[in-house]
Amino acid sequence: MANGLCLNQDLVNRGRKAAISISKDVESFIEPRTTVAVERTVGRLLGIDGVDSEGVPLVNVIVDRLLEADKLNLGLMYWVVNGCEALKLSPQIIAEQVAAGEVDLMALETVPPKKLKNKMEVYAQEALKSVREVREKRQQLIKTLGKGRAPELYVIVATGNIYEDVIQAQTAAKNGADIIAVIRTTGQSLLDYVPYGATTEGFGGTYATQENFKIMRKALDETSLEVGRYIQLVNYCSGLCMPEIAAMGAKERLDMMLNDALYGILFRDINMQRTMIDQNFSRIINGFAGIVINTGEDNYLTTADAIEEGHTVLASQFINERLGLDAGLTEEQLGLGHAFEINPQVENGLLYEIAQAQLSKDVFPRSPLKYMPPTKYMTGNIFKGHLQNGLFNLTSIITGQGIQLLGMLTEAIHTPFMHDRYLAIENAKYVMNNARSLGDEITFKSGGIIQKRAEEVLNKAVMLLEEIAKLGLFKAIERGYFADIKRPFNGGKGLEGVIIKDQSYYNPFAEIMKNENMDVKNSKGSV
Repeated sequence: MANGLCLNQDLVNRGRKAAISISKDVESFIEPRTTVAVERTVGRLLGIDGVDSEGVPLVNVIVDRLLEADKLNLGLMYWVVNGCEALKLSPQIIAEQVAAGEVDLMALETVPPKKLKNKMEVYAQEALKSVREVREKRQQLIKTLGKGRAPELYVIVATGNIYEDVIQAQTAAKNGADIIAVIRTTGQSLLDYVPYGATTEGFGGTYATQENFKIMRKALDETSLEVGRYIQLVNYCSGLCMPEIAAMGAKERLDMMLNDALYGILFRDINMQRTMIDQNFSRIINGFAGIVINTGEDNYLTTADAIEEGHTVLASQFINERLGLDAGLTEEQLGLGHAFEINPQVENGLLYEIAQAQLSKDVFPRSPLKYMPPTKYMTGNIFKGHLQNGLFNLTSIITGQGIQLLGMLTEAIHTPFMHDRYLAIENAKYVMNNARSLGDEITFKSGGIIQKRAEEVLNKAVMLLEEIAKLGLFKAIERGYFADIKRPFNGGKGLEGVIIKDQSYYNPFAEIMKNENMDVKNSKGSV
């Protein structure tokens, strides 16, 4: 849209100012704390992989031993590097010997943490070489093959069997999908470990494992060469293993990650303290790996009314943007979420949808917004559902969205079949081809329904953000400011995995990656 909504920029600036205050408050809480997931991630970044004789991931074995001995506050990095230096072994061999009971890291002679700092940095820099190579390979493939045209068509696969997922993913890509998301099996976000190896059994999705990432990436690379454009891969960087999955994705060249700051708290009842710490490290990793994150504001509208609570979506987008930027992500890596979820019986509902979509685009012009299809009001009437998806696609092309998760006409009936995906892709391609430049041809009526709705949402969002800035994000979540869901500060799953750092704690991965992220961000002029 060439002219946009002519928003009050003072209001937009106030929203960003409030978001900065909220983010700083969260950062001050995060700084003195770590979690079991962060420490396991450090182990994975060091190259520790595999499971013990009972199938327990080696990173879990080490972290659990340190936690039981009340020694994790110094960080896994310290203990593993101290062991590597003392025994002249690699992190992988150290982990295997710890799991086999042959080495006790805490029984070894220790070097003071300050004296080991340089060595820890050397190990981290060496480990990050492979992530840099993966990032550069992605850039080269995109340069050679190109990508899909925005809005990029995003299609999900969810069979539970990674090999069946491959068939569906390759078929979707050959029919026009630009992005493939492998839906994660129900409940995996609540597991405090990452399953190992290729999996063929999942419910409502497929286990997120490093081997499954590798299998799907290889398959999509083959299809990319066949169709002549780079096909992007997505998974879910959320739940109790949020940063670990970010590390796995960085190693296996995933391109996007579902990575929201509040989703796990609100919709999976994961403790807010644990989530805030984990999301920060996961975003540092995603930023460094060149991965685009997708946030989950669309989920708010599954429990709250889209007309009444549309401003909470915008407020959360402001917060997710700031938390992401402060972790070193660029604006171009922020796939901020929203959704086409207004009740289709509402008169002029399409105008309200356009207002919300254009508002997001105007406020975050450099971010590849992730637009979600109608789900809450889908019914067994597949003809009506297909039409709803057509209006959704029309709204997207008018307002210049970046990432378009395609709606399925059978959304309310069953897990979509391959031909359902084909129809969804056909629908999107038809609408977007025929209305490609529509947004450049029209302007919004001053004082009209669309502009007034956008102004109302922006006003409410800024007022909410300023209230949260005074109250604090944790208190706001406790009081149910988002999605009409209240969560207690000390409740939910995973709180026992939060640890206060020792004064000598040092995580060189976080420092190195964040500094490099900031250098890239500053060179691009992100806000």
